[in-house]
Amino acid sequence: MQAHIPFFPYDWGMPRGPKPSKPAPYFGQRLAAFRAAKGLSQAQLGEALGMKRDLIAYYERAAKNPRIEQVKRIADFFGVTVGELLKDTPPRATAKPGPASHLEQLAARATKLPRAEQKAAIKMLEGLLATAP
Repeated sequence: MQAHIPFFPYDWGMPRGPKPSKPAPYFGQRLAAFRAAKGLSQAQLGEALGMKRDLIAYYERAAKNPRIEQVKRIADFFGVTVGELLKDTPPRATAKPGPASHLEQLAARATKLPRAEQKAAIKMLEGLLATAP
C-alpha cells in the first residue's frame, strides 16, 4: 500500500529567491511604484508594453541605465513625462473628470465681470481668506 502524499506547488510557502543585497536603482523603484499604483503585475505590464516579465523585473531590480526608448515607452504607458518617471517631480496638473466645482464655476463667471467688480470680489475673497486658519 502506498502512502498518499499531498501535492503542494514547488514554491508553496517558500520565499521567492534570495533577498537583495542592495536597494534597487532609483528608476526601478519608480517603475515598481507606478506599476503598483496601477495594480499591475510585472507580467501584465510586460504584456502591455510588448516586453517580457523578466525585462520588467530587471528594470525594477538591477538596471541602472535603461535605454531611453524603453523609458519613453514606459512613461507614455503610465501617462507621465520621462522627467516624472525618472524623478520625484509632482505630476502634471490634469483636469479632474466630471463637472467643474461650484467654486470653479463662480471663478469662471467672475472673469466676465468688469475689471472694477473683479477687484472688489478679489478684495472680499482675500479678506475672508486672511481670517481663515
